[in-house]
Amino acid sequence: MIAHIVLFKPRPDLAVDARERLAASFQTALREIPSIRRARVGRRITHGRSYESLMSVDYQFAAVLEFDDEAGLKAYLEHPAHRQLGALFFETFEQALMYDFSLADGTAALAGITPSSA
Repeated sequence: MIAHIVLFKPRPDLAVDARERLAASFQTALREIPSIRRARVGRRITHGRSYESLMSVDYQFAAVLEFDDEAGLKAYLEHPAHRQLGALFFETFEQALMYDFSLADGTAALAGITPSSA
């Protein structure tokens, strides 16, 4: 499974209508791009753990989109609905991180972090 992970901090001066346009564009992408298997979006929570103070940027939101494979991710990235979403996204964020990961389930996935498997 491939995960497309986006952490983002909207611009502080971002108007409500701009947020609504971004959300509507994201909804369109979710509805129109068949390779998206699962999508989750959420707001960051804090609960007093020491690692929270180590973060240099407060990314207020995260979006995690899942795909069966790299071909599905590429189809998403090249889709016109994603191009529209991306254009709006780049207008609205103050800071963002975007990463793609190949993920596996359970303890077998941990084999990928050992030196012998690199």
